[in-house]
Amino acid sequence: MFTHEDLSRLQAQSLKMQGFIRQQTYSPEREKTLRRFSSWEVAELIFKVNQSTMRGRLAADPSLPQGFVEEDGRQRWYTLEEINELRRRLKVSRKSLMPTRPAGKRAIRAAIANFKGGAGKSTVALHFAHAAALDGYRVLCVDFDPQATLSHSMGLSDVQEEFTVWGIMARDLINETERMNAATRGAESGSALPQRRLPSSITDMGLSDLRVADFIKPTNWPTIDIIPSCANAAFVEFASAQYRHLNPEWSFFAAVSRYLDTLPADAYDMIIFDCPPAIGYQSMNAVFAADVLYIPSGPGYWEYDSTTSFIGQLAEALEDLSAFNGVVPAGTSNLPKAFHDIRFLLTRFEAGNELHRAMRSAFEKVFGDRLTQNPIEMTRAVEQSGRFLSSIYETDYRDMTRETWRRARSSFDNAYEEFRGHLLEAWGNLEDEA
Repeated sequence: MFTHEDLSRLQAQSLKMQGFIRQQTYSPEREKTLRRFSSWEVAELIFKVNQSTMRGRLAADPSLPQGFVEEDGRQRWYTLEEINELRRRLKVSRKSLMPTRPAGKRAIRAAIANFKGGAGKSTVALHFAHAAALDGYRVLCVDFDPQATLSHSMGLSDVQEEFTVWGIMARDLINETERMNAATRGAESGSALPQRRLPSSITDMGLSDLRVADFIKPTNWPTIDIIPSCANAAFVEFASAQYRHLNPEWSFFAAVSRYLDTLPADAYDMIIFDCPPAIGYQSMNAVFAADVLYIPSGPGYWEYDSTTSFIGQLAEALEDLSAFNGVVPAGTSNLPKAFHDIRFLLTRFEAGNELHRAMRSAFEKVFGDRLTQNPIEMTRAVEQSGRFLSSIYETDYRDMTRETWRRARSSFDNAYEEFRGHLLEAWGNLEDEA
């Protein structure tokens, strides 16, 4: 027989192993650090210019970041901060290297969602965030998944649950209840209407005193921040049911959207959500706040079947929200919920696999141009980076053959460039900030 004590003992053993793995994966200080990027990577893969052109610009202007030069003088290595300074100061053929950003718009929000475990949601979110950062964008990741794979991959492990999406939702409940009570008191018939009361177990947690920035944590990438998750954040599914009972008029699904609306419009360029493998309170907050819905799926029949079930259940859930009677004061989202774009992305795809090709054809017949043209291919480099909680962009190409590394990177580059194109189109359709 096994009890909670046995589970606690197993967790303690696992935490010891987790610490050992982190020692092998991260720096001696147990902190994940970002590597430097070679001048070859910067020129050809990031700026997409000829190496000789970049060398000429560096030689002509010694005030530009010169990077770290190897002892033999053959290669230079740049930090991301140096890359971004070069991006700001250099022009090629009179064109800026700064990324495209529609003027007068807030950050574009994309949810990576599917309730099939192992569909590659966290892998896609991680790689798209890193690719966007190398592209010059400022990125905020929101980890809605209590498994916290994205948070761990970003180097965060010691996270308190009050600083996760659960904290944002509980804080929103308190603030929204106070707002409703104030509106009731201000109404002519206010004396006849009951005040909504929350127990001290919620109001005394101090969440209402937290600032917007308190939920946002830096990562080892200087232009990527994250609202992290942790295992205890799974409590949100139970807590939110209780919270809805305490205040039935609370529009629980708009909590994160309301929170993001308070961020300065120019604080970030892209906001990427990593959703849990379920339709629940957290995932509904993600899809309600999202402008674009990206649905990754493996290339097998059962994954196709699960994806079909997911979009059906999500449609039903969003339809239920449309009948919500409460007020939804979320500045950038309204009911009924509408996305600017929806796309399906195949992951772990093997072009030489006959079944995978057949399933890709099935996806194309059903979803048409909603299926992205560039799947994430399964390669040895992708498997290796996943084992070490790193993206292919963090992996040094000298740790394997350059061809193996380039093939994996090319797959994510192509998928990201298509993702960026869809986001830019949707971005332009967002309402201008007041």
